[in-house]
Amino acid sequence: MWTPGRMSNAKSWLGLGMSLYFWGLMDLTTTVLSGTPTPPGKLEALLPDKPQSHLRIKRSWVWNQFFVLEEYTGTDPLYVGKLHSDMDRGDGSIKYILSGEGAGVVFTIDDTTGDIHAIQRLDREERAQYTLRAQALDRRTGRPMEPESEFIIKIQDINDNEPKFLDGPYVATVPEMSPVGTSVIQVTATDADDPTYGNSARVVYSILQGQPYFSVDSKTGVIRTALMNMDREAKEYYEVIIQAKDMGGQLGGLAGTTTVNITLSDVNDNPPRFPQKHYQMSVLESAPVSSTVGRVFAKDLDEGINAEMKYTIVDGDGADAFDINTDPNFQVGIITVKKPLSFESKKSYTLKVEGANPHLEMRFLNLGPFQDTTTVHISVEDVDEPPIFEPGFYFVEVPEDVAIGTTIQIISAKDPDVTNNSIRYSIDRSSDPGRFFYVDITTGALMTARPLDREEFSWHNITVLAMEMNNPSQVGSVSVTIKVLDVNDNAPEFPRFYEAFVCENAKAGQRVLKLEFLQVEMGCLSLLLFHQSLDLIQTVSAVDQDDPHNGQHFHYSLAPEAANNPNFTVRDNQDNTARILTRRSGFRQQEQSVFYLPILIADSGQPVLSSTGTLTIQVCSCDDDGHVLSCSPEAYMLPVSLSRGALIAILACIFVLLVLVLLILSLRRHRKQPYIIDDEENIHENIVRYDDEGGGEEDTEAFDIAAMWNPREAQGGGAPKTRQDMLPEIESLSRYVPQTCAVNSTVHSYVLAKLYEADMDLWAPPFDSLQTYMFEGDGSVAGSLSSLQSATSDSEQSFDFLTDWGPRFRKLAELYGASEGPAPLW
Repeated sequence: MWTPGRMSNAKSWLGLGMSLYFWGLMDLTTTVLSGTPTPPGKLEALLPDKPQSHLRIKRSWVWNQFFVLEEYTGTDPLYVGKLHSDMDRGDGSIKYILSGEGAGVVFTIDDTTGDIHAIQRLDREERAQYTLRAQALDRRTGRPMEPESEFIIKIQDINDNEPKFLDGPYVATVPEMSPVGTSVIQVTATDADDPTYGNSARVVYSILQGQPYFSVDSKTGVIRTALMNMDREAKEYYEVIIQAKDMGGQLGGLAGTTTVNITLSDVNDNPPRFPQKHYQMSVLESAPVSSTVGRVFAKDLDEGINAEMKYTIVDGDGADAFDINTDPNFQVGIITVKKPLSFESKKSYTLKVEGANPHLEMRFLNLGPFQDTTTVHISVEDVDEPPIFEPGFYFVEVPEDVAIGTTIQIISAKDPDVTNNSIRYSIDRSSDPGRFFYVDITTGALMTARPLDREEFSWHNITVLAMEMNNPSQVGSVSVTIKVLDVNDNAPEFPRFYEAFVCENAKAGQRVLKLEFLQVEMGCLSLLLFHQSLDLIQTVSAVDQDDPHNGQHFHYSLAPEAANNPNFTVRDNQDNTARILTRRSGFRQQEQSVFYLPILIADSGQPVLSSTGTLTIQVCSCDDDGHVLSCSPEAYMLPVSLSRGALIAILACIFVLLVLVLLILSLRRHRKQPYIIDDEENIHENIVRYDDEGGGEEDTEAFDIAAMWNPREAQGGGAPKTRQDMLPEIESLSRYVPQTCAVNSTVHSYVLAKLYEADMDLWAPPFDSLQTYMFEGDGSVAGSLSSLQSATSDSEQSFDFLTDWGPRFRKLAELYGASEGPAPLW
């Protein structure tokens, strides 16, 4: 069986004794509690020196626990304990093997003696115990002599860790003026040592800095106020240092500290006070309403909501002229103008202003009152003000027949200043562009300068200006609205030309009818169709530009010169209209086809105005039913019995004839000439016209062929040939291009000139056409470049002129062997 071995020194004996003590105590306790009898030899194993009196039976490992102190600082390995098997005879035949947690790294065992040592520094806070396994083997055969079993090595704690405040430093707030004992914050320190072994982890709190303002509970770490009436305005921030010491605060214990930053929060314990009891301010009398006059400030030592202020005017003679508001950002009172000021009316004001806290705390009312007052004196300063009109607006009614120069209103203005400067009046001409009015410069009398006409302008809105004599920059203005009243100055008249018709067979007393005419034109034929409006009775009406209050009422009658007219008469309808009636029957067109009837129109104004309008009445031929047939003598030439169907047939025939004529003309215009080549003609002149773009050399219609043969002769002699491919025919603009330009310039410049000529031709066709070029063909300086007649040309022809044609013809000049020398002019 396994038995603990002997200790060689006092330390080993101490470790062995502690091991035996704990092992034996646990084993005995287990036996007693479980009620199981102690195995034979169990108690004997506790005493290693006791001689064996009899042979004991073999049994398994003896359960044991080893204890070792942490933080060993010696140089030699720390002895932990000894394992020994009762089969070990001390001859070295037994080999001890250690395995498990930390075996070979933290703990080693002597394989012969069974001594266990710790070879590393141990820290209980890192690991409190290790579980190991031990085995005894026969050194020669390797056969296990004892079954493998586990045992525990526990690390015994020492006070090697000081308390620590893991949440520090702390920040706390407590209201000022708090009672003694008010809880502020709780601090907590932790100790890594074993709280179940001794006092290593027993922490006691104390305050190192912060007396006499604060205290700390030694057990709980709760910080409380220790002084009454702590004033934030006197001291706001406190730094408190708290210490935590283990070992119950005894000597030799380890300690840790933390800082607690405590701030006193504000309460409304300070009433507002004005730093000065009198304020002196000034303001210009021209200051606009709501402008700032000045500021007052009631000082409050509190902050935030406790320092909020409300200012009011509680007394004084300026309460109706000034107002005060509180600036929420700076808690100042802003005095503003409440109504317009006048230095001439009142030169100074006195205000009594109160500043008070709107938010009060009842427990501090004894420190009040939480309000204060001050006096504000405000002086009004004089400024040079513009003239003021009294009243501030004028409304004038004037009849339109008022005489020029009549005074219609007296405009009055005065200088509000004490100096009372002289005033000069004028009219803002932008408000009276027609210059209908004039104002006297000194008296302000507003007069008419031109005749007024209500029918042209019924309202006038003018601006009268008043300027100080001594200071022209001070100008006042007033609006004057003038209403032009109506007078009866316009006679009624016909609004348009009236024309009526009467049948030849009309009876006496018959109403004159109004006819509508429809004239139809087609080709050279013109027909006049009549349509009788039987439902429209000829009436006349009048208009009058005047606008009387009671409305217009017109009276109609024949003019005095036509009062005894035997043909027609006028009947007033009493509704501002009149009817025209015949007085006789039997009108004849051959005798008189048109009658002119003068009608007198009178209004109801004062005085009565009237005018004469002429009504034109035509005599028409009608059938028995009263349908109009003709109203002109020429119409008698037409057959009377010509019906409407016959007229439509005639018009249809004429329309067909016109369509046939237009078709024939169109076909003749688009007829093409046959493409026939005459063999006897010169092949160069045998040019055929193409309809597509770019006719080439055969486009004889697009240009004058003579210009290609000899451009100089074509432009010099006679009238140029006109183009034939467009309508109407126009002359070429080539004559406007200077000849020297075509002779002395390059081909490029000449083409540009021709392009300009074509662009300026407004009658040019909307497609490309061949233009005249002067550099090719017989008669030109260059001669013909065509290969058609190359066989008959002179083989020794000189082409030196090609060198003068520019870089475009350089290659051609090299091919023909152009010699150096001056080029001939062409």
